[in-house]
Amino acid sequence: MKTCVSFTGEFIVGIHKSHFTVNNFRENNYISSLGLLPNGTDVNNKINFPDKIIKEYKSDNIIYEVANPFPFRGVTYIHSKWADKNAKNPEKICPYVKKSKSLSFTDNLNKFFKEEKITKKNFKKILKIMPRPLLIALADTSSDTHELLELAKISCSFVFDKNETPIGLCFIKDESNNYLPDIKDHTLFEILANNRYLPDKYKEVMVLRPGIQGTSEILGEWKQPNKKSHIFEYLRENSYIPWGHFAANTANDTVRYRVKELSIYDMKGMRHLYYQRIYTELAKQLDILIPGADKESIKSLSENQLEDIRLKIIKKLLSDNKPELKFNGSLWGWNFGFGYAQSGYRLNASHQQIHQQYAMIPKTIKNSNNQNISTYASGDMIADFVKKYRKNSGKNFFENYLKAIKTNKRIDNNNLKESSLIIFEDKNVICFVPKAQTSQWEIQLIPISKCGNILEADIKMRKSLDKAILIALQTLEAFGAEMITSIEFSKRFDSKNTDQQLLYSFLPKIPDSPTTFSQSQLRWITGHYPEDFAALLRTIVSNSAIKK
Repeated sequence: MKTCVSFTGEFIVGIHKSHFTVNNFRENNYISSLGLLPNGTDVNNKINFPDKIIKEYKSDNIIYEVANPFPFRGVTYIHSKWADKNAKNPEKICPYVKKSKSLSFTDNLNKFFKEEKITKKNFKKILKIMPRPLLIALADTSSDTHELLELAKISCSFVFDKNETPIGLCFIKDESNNYLPDIKDHTLFEILANNRYLPDKYKEVMVLRPGIQGTSEILGEWKQPNKKSHIFEYLRENSYIPWGHFAANTANDTVRYRVKELSIYDMKGMRHLYYQRIYTELAKQLDILIPGADKESIKSLSENQLEDIRLKIIKKLLSDNKPELKFNGSLWGWNFGFGYAQSGYRLNASHQQIHQQYAMIPKTIKNSNNQNISTYASGDMIADFVKKYRKNSGKNFFENYLKAIKTNKRIDNNNLKESSLIIFEDKNVICFVPKAQTSQWEIQLIPISKCGNILEADIKMRKSLDKAILIALQTLEAFGAEMITSIEFSKRFDSKNTDQQLLYSFLPKIPDSPTTFSQSQLRWITGHYPEDFAALLRTIVSNSAIKK
């Protein structure tokens, strides 16, 4: 089977060595000078025009091929020369990620125009003649409050009080007589609203105040004032998911633009709203009473109430007279971070404020002939694979996967270097670097015990998952990741397959590695060994207060 997890619970790594012969069909030479050395010696391109057949054999130039544990996620290739270099200096794994620094266009102009300082009036004139790509770049990178406020006034129209404090946006009517914010430049507006240096009062009226982004109803809330934690649950009706999905956002009075600003209470709140929504939607299908359901407005359920509902759902699903679930799956995800290239290309799918999104997935839908067809869920691909793995090996895949992780040997067989893939673990979960990373910085999280979805997660497991997800994301951010996509792969709620485990994948976007030709074929190119990356992340976790 195309997986790196052997039937005996070890990782399988393929080895390619440079060895090839290439015929030369070129008829002409085009030798020319490329430049000069400091001593005047000419540098030319003669090496580019060989006279003979090319015979290449370099036993030290090894490419390691590591099939993903899950075949549908492709194959990772590790270039040994790059990886060996990074193994000597692991900190060079992320040389191109620059930590955010203060940036002021005005200050730089003033350094140039020493005699005449740039005034607010002059700066407004400068903005009017700046090419739009430069405006986008400035909105994305500036940390200068004055610059951001002037850019904000270009992007939309504000309502100010007598102290020039923004108290709202100006609205206009569209063709259907609906009220819309008077946004002049949507791209510029969106970039500014995602710039953490924009004053919170402006963020508030532009994007954070409930209702400013549309009519999405708030149907859930988590609030712990003594912990300064406040979360809203929005229903997203205008979704690509036709049955609707939910987003748990940090609220407008709890501004969170970086993962390090999230507390464990914030994470617990967002996840609590996720558990609450999924459990109660399942309970409704099974005619299980939800506390307070007879009232017009239901209060947020406690952790113990959720646990009671969870156990009743499991009991009902195991009974002989259980009804068939129309919605038997869930999806959960998190797009963190935002960016625009000055060319106008959007770099990540996130929007303002940290949020997580989730939904129920139906078991079947109708096709054009009114026939039932199965729906898609990412966890279904894992379900199919673990069944085939069991059939071919007689073994549970996730047991072998955990065994391989815990007994891992370095890809380069260097016994003097660290070999562990594990970043963090407790009694319930393990967070680790996968042997075959589908993003150069991917990490994963799985339960240690049997747990295929959040319905099978008891209170202790849910606490471990919540904490580990926060640790994973804060660690990646501390390492330099600014945009991260998180995915939950889970089992269908009515599945009897005990081999499938819940799995979370955290996928940072890397500046120099866009999804191009290779990645579109599910060929993931990496320039470091996963063991060295894991060692770096362990250092971050051990030297921080994240896990405390």
